[in-house]
Amino acid sequence: MATILGPQRLGPLTPLVGEWEGDDGVDLSYHNKDDVTGETGYFEKAWFHPIPLQENGKQTLEGLNYKMTAWRHGEEAMDPFHDEVGYLLWEKASGQVMRVVVFGRGIALIAGGSAKPRDRKLNFVATPGDPSYGILQNKYLLERAELKGFDSTFTCNADGTLSYTSDLVLKLAATGQQMHHTDRNTLHRVASLHPGSAHA
Repeated sequence: MATILGPQRLGPLTPLVGEWEGDDGVDLSYHNKDDVTGETGYFEKAWFHPIPLQENGKQTLEGLNYKMTAWRHGEEAMDPFHDEVGYLLWEKASGQVMRVVVFGRGIALIAGGSAKPRDRKLNFVATPGDPSYGILQNKYLLERAELKGFDSTFTCNADGTLSYTSDLVLKLAATGQQMHHTDRNTLHRVASLHPGSAHA
């Protein structure tokens, strides 16, 4: 029997609501200590919770606040190697979706794209210097791994899983070359948010 969906007030963000885990993460990055580029497998936990309607004059935004944390395989009992917090926002009138995020490494960005109410794939792009969808980073990183671009996609799969890809384009001072720092994972919902739950 097919699921009958309601009006989905959060639009394309609706399927993300809940708590998620994934053990298939792959991080491709430059390892400064070893002066090599390599892949790292990781386990990840994430949650997405609805926030109140946001109003800026005539603009209204629906949204989620979220957190994603990742541990290298074999280090799940230790400190995570990646942590980010932020908001996913959707403006129905303009069809714009936004990812407003701060990474624990001292990076902040607003990335955006277009999305219809029932889209299952969301793409977020940011470029340094863009006054709307731009990137900021701390001075140390700017001198050693300057961010040149960000492109990320969240995909709500037919089997109920959530997949994402992330591509940070870096100009590395150590090599003088640009590289793509990429991440990908598929997450499984481990808790839904329903009335009466601890998170309702």
